Amino acid sequence: MGTAMATQIDACAHAGRWIADYCAGAPAHDVLCAGDRAAWHATLEELAAVAPDGLGHARERVQRHAADMGTGFRIPGESDERPWPVSPVPLLIPAAEWATIAAGAVQRATLMEAITADLYGPGRLVADGHIPAALVTGSPHFLRPMVGLPPPGGHHLSFVAFDLARGPSGEWRVLADHLRGPAGAGYALENRLAVSRTLGGLQARLNVQRHAPFFAAFRAGLAAQCRRTDPRIGILTPGRYNPSYPEQAHLARYLGLLLVEGADLAALEGKVYVRTVGGLKRIDALWRRLDPRLLDPLAFDTHSQIGVPGLIDAYAAGEVILANAPGAGMLESPAVSAFLPGLAQHLLGEQLRLPTIATWWCGADAERDHVLANLDRLLVAPAFAARPLGLPAGPRPGAGLSTAEQQALREDMARRPQDYVGQEMVQLSTMPVVVDDRLVPRPFTLRVFAARDADGRWIVLPGGFGRIGEQADATASVIGEGIWSADVCVHGDDPVAPVSLLAAPDSLHVRRNPGTLPSRVADNFYWLGRYLERGEALLAAIRVMLGNSIDADGGAALADRTVGRLAGLITGAGAAPSPPSLRRADLTQFARTAMEDERHHSVAAINRLARAIGAGSRDRLSADMVRLLEAPFPSHRGLLDRAGSLQRRYAAIAGLSAEHMVRTTAWRFHDLGRRVERAMALARACRLFGMAGASADDLSTLLDLADSQISYRQRYPTGLARVAVIDLVALDPNNPRALAFQAQRIAALLAELPVLSDDEMAEPQQAQATKLRALVDTADAATLDADLMGEVEHRLTALSEAIARRYFLQGAEPLRAGGLTLA
Repeated sequence: MGTAMATQIDACAHAGRWIADYCAGAPAHDVLCAGDRAAWHATLEELAAVAPDGLGHARERVQRHAADMGTGFRIPGESDERPWPVSPVPLLIPAAEWATIAAGAVQRATLMEAITADLYGPGRLVADGHIPAALVTGSPHFLRPMVGLPPPGGHHLSFVAFDLARGPSGEWRVLADHLRGPAGAGYALENRLAVSRTLGGLQARLNVQRHAPFFAAFRAGLAAQCRRTDPRIGILTPGRYNPSYPEQAHLARYLGLLLVEGADLAALEGKVYVRTVGGLKRIDALWRRLDPRLLDPLAFDTHSQIGVPGLIDAYAAGEVILANAPGAGMLESPAVSAFLPGLAQHLLGEQLRLPTIATWWCGADAERDHVLANLDRLLVAPAFAARPLGLPAGPRPGAGLSTAEQQALREDMARRPQDYVGQEMVQLSTMPVVVDDRLVPRPFTLRVFAARDADGRWIVLPGGFGRIGEQADATASVIGEGIWSADVCVHGDDPVAPVSLLAAPDSLHVRRNPGTLPSRVADNFYWLGRYLERGEALLAAIRVMLGNSIDADGGAALADRTVGRLAGLITGAGAAPSPPSLRRADLTQFARTAMEDERHHSVAAINRLARAIGAGSRDRLSADMVRLLEAPFPSHRGLLDRAGSLQRRYAAIAGLSAEHMVRTTAWRFHDLGRRVERAMALARACRLFGMAGASADDLSTLLDLADSQISYRQRYPTGLARVAVIDLVALDPNNPRALAFQAQRIAALLAELPVLSDDEMAEPQQAQATKLRALVDTADAATLDADLMGEVEHRLTALSEAIARRYFLQGAEPLRAGGLTLA
């Protein structure tokens, strides 16, 4: 018997045993026990084939794939991201069952559009009594400035999501609606990628429906709503502290959209532009993930500092699409759910195909009395987004309230009954999850996504995003957000065509740049380069001071004068206060402060700044680069060991940027930042350690700081000479660590960056770079003095300021030079 055949037989046996053991302890309404056993058997066979050591290994493998893609999330209130938790076992849904879910999602999306159009249009639903006025005006998500504004493109909603629960009898019901900025589609995509890399044969084996056609149709649908034939579309993000920012970055990469923040945009003369290094560029549509109340301080919340003043004016003029339209989130309120069955009958002439869980709005007397009479078997929840006084902790099962809590709830409900709803306690089906190398049943919910295509029709993402609860308690009231996520596979008998968002191999449309570069992103890349170079230079000074310098004769430690200058260099960088003395113990503590004390501008503080930029640039950096930037500070016992580990990390990051980053405009700003910072550090080091009267220790330290010891010894094996050291470190254009090399690269990089006019005249930053290079190129090692190095530092500072004035955001200023073309 062949090895492959034996492996297949073993996998089949493992799958059969896992299913038998699982169904012996799982509830009858579990999706595996009540579902297509053949499909589940095929799935577990695939798992057994890739993880013969057990299910725990399969879980680790899919987690590793998710980590390799850079998938993460952030809990509100936390600064650090957590790894994305993906289950290796997908949720399987047969195509016939999915067709019912998809039809219900399309119907619900159509209903939501009709309700939104009326509430912000003629208002007949309120006037005729189908919706209480208090339900509209009482919602914090109802935006009165949007009343009477027809949405550009003709649609209020372009992308929606619904949370579904599967009951014990197999029926699906809606738990919640998401209309403001539905999250999770990117995570659904990443789950699919992570699981498919683990279970590579499952796609073809079960004819799993693909995600790519949905995302391609949604992108085409946004473009079809725009006035221009070749529109520029962006994802408007609140920034890297948003809990789902990694998902937004992934979607921007996958869909080829521009990831922008409010500061990147400017509204001028009724149109919206991206502020880029090449001037203002027109943007036609924004898939927003920003709270609508923060979108425009002139229209909504005047305190918003992350919105775009004038954005709603451009929207009203029909010059920018906002998906979804501000104000649509009013229908997310749980109170609205109580009226959806009647609204579906009134507006569509149909019953809801996906019924909402039974809901009673307490703003009506009969419904309030029903909730109070049945408190022990209902979930009590806020009717709107704000938590009322009687529910300070949010939704609670009535049976779980203490006597005092029940009394507080009843008292506040008597004062403001419209702030409360009662909902039935929904029992959830379970699905298999890997826990401790075995399958156990856990409750789950399903988030389904619907979007408009180029013809304005609703389409549904086949599968969606599964969330799995931690506890075996199978009620919707306790699952919360869940602790695991699952890929959701819609499978059937019909073969599925391989569709991808990648261009066809014979496509004639070729481009060699990633498109528009916002000024904010250029600023981030520039300072990422500067911070990395600054941290590396500071670390080099610390290592030399701790005794890593190579004396010319291989002998004694650095002289006190050289050590004092090194300490002054570190103190001057703001990394630590001056040491009380130059004794070894004081220098060690001084070095530890300069490395680790974030109260100062230490290596750890610089790393934190670089990590923050990396976290906010995930759509443009590789997962390896982000992973290195986000790596924790080394925890080795010895200070020199920690310094060495950091030095190797800096080298790895430099290697990635030099060998793996495409030479785009973003990379040029990153390299420009490195060159400016390195030039400043070299000029400062030459002034301190390379002037007339420098000792051998001074010169050896200068070579160490410039990482040029080996180059010098190969060139001058007889010993240290000041003029030779200065020529190598300051004036040799062929030494990549020399000041002259940095001056050349700075001038070359600035010459390759966009200019604002076509008169072929140098812009201020280019002219300053040319003068800097000329100053260094005409210098002589024998006569180079501290004044010249001071002049170089001064010019580098002025050059950096000129670069910032020309290319980076300056407050709310939309333009930075004349002759700008608005494209």
